[in-house]
Formats: sequence, structure tokens, C-alpha cells
Amino acid sequence: MKVEQAKQIASKAIEQLSEALERGHSETLRKYLAAMAMFHRYSLHNIMLIASQRPDATRVAGFQTWKQLGRNVKKGAKGIMILAPVVLRKSREEAASEENESKTAVGFRVVYVFDQIDTEGEPISELSSAQGDPAGYTERLKQFIAVRGIQLEYSGTIYPAQGLCSAGKIVLLPGQSAAEEYATLAHETAHAILHFQERRAGTTKRVRETEAEAVAFVVCEAIGLKAQNSADYIQLYSGDKETLAESLEHVQRTSAEILAAIMPTD
Repeated sequence: MKVEQAKQIASKAIEQLSEALERGHSETLRKYLAAMAMFHRYSLHNIMLIASQRPDATRVAGFQTWKQLGRNVKKGAKGIMILAPVVLRKSREEAASEENESKTAVGFRVVYVFDQIDTEGEPISELSSAQGDPAGYTERLKQFIAVRGIQLEYSGTIYPAQGLCSAGKIVLLPGQSAAEEYATLAHETAHAILHFQERRAGTTKRVRETEAEAVAFVVCEAIGLKAQNSADYIQLYSGDKETLAESLEHVQRTSAEILAAIMPTD
């Protein structure tokens, strides 16, 4: 069954990633985090599926979506297998009696997406890229944390730390470059979202710092910034596949939440 095949591909990718980290190789993890940045609207499983089948993919969409964008999938192009929810529509009576959506997911099915290199037609608008400068993204990130009720302050007293996070408050070191400030704020925002709930007691400081750096890497990569500190920092999990998979779920969801708030919606 193709659904099971897709799940096996994703599980194998997690297993191989775990083994690579156990051998001290973090490049594989950086590859998947870069894929999270590129495909942040997809679930972790689908990101793993895309990156496993087409490591060189840069922009993917379904056959009909490409058609709507004025492009056609080239004849003979090989699709990338991902999972889509099977949705059950509720009756009008059921929908009217409930406040939630009139549709509910009951399972998954395999669908195929295609990388932009396998399409032809109208030019593709370039994805937003900061080219080393976060431009307006820092302000959008500040707005994001303000909406969440998180206070932002600047203080030289935290030196040599570049940023600190406590419950409901982030403090940044003043005088950082624009890129450093954005990366530091992304790191501390990840802490604010991930590490001040009941889950904190079940994680080590090393796991928390690595998750925050992983989120910062994804959020920087998505706008064209190369977060070198993040890239060097990511070595963890000591071969524990379950911990790795759970942690990556948190990294993916947090990154996606931040990027959904600060990225253009085109």
C-alpha cells in the first residue's frame, strides 16, 4: 500500500538521521532543517519525504497548482510522494450543530508534488530572500512576540550572552548586527514558545538549547540568512530516534508558526 510505503520512507529517514548524528555527523540534520525552511507549510513527515526523495528540490507543488501558476509539469517527470489527509465532509445538520469545521480528517492518502525544475511555462516569482540582511523581518518577529504577550527589552548587563529568555520576557544585548539580532531573537522566541511549559521538566538544557538553535537555523534560512552559529551548534540526541523525532516535531511546528506570521503570504 502506498500510504505505508510513504510512512516507511519517512521513518527510514528519521532512522538514518539518528544514525548520522550518533556518528557525530550533523550535516544530515542541517539538510533536513534547510528543507524545513524551504517547505515550512508542510508537516514534518512530508518534509522528510520530500528531502528523502528529492534532496535537490527547491519549490514543490501539485500538478493542478503548477497549472494555476501558468506552468505545466514536463512529460515523464517523476512526482514526489507525500501524504494528504482524507477528509470526510459532515452533513449540514452536523456542521450546523457544531462550531468546528464542517470537515474532518479520517486518514491519509498518497498524492504527488513536483519540483519547479520539472515544470515549464510562465516565469516563477522569486521567493523572498534577505541575502544576509533581515530587512523588515526583525520587526515582524517583534510584532509576533508582542501579540503573544512577550515583553522585549535590551540590556548590556546580560553580556556576554546575546540574548536571554524568561517566562513572558526576552532580553537582547544591544549593539548586535542586524543579522545577529534577528538570529538571536529567533532563538529566544523559540525558547519562549517551547520551553516554558510542562515539557520543560522533561528536557535537558542541551536539548532546549539545540531545539532553539534548530528553530533559529530554520527561521534564518527561510529568509536567506546563513546562521553559522546554528549550523555549528546542531549535534545532539545520542542516537535516540524517539527523542529525535519528537524534538524535530516541536522544531518544525515552532518554525512553521513563526514563519507563517512573518513571511509574505504569496
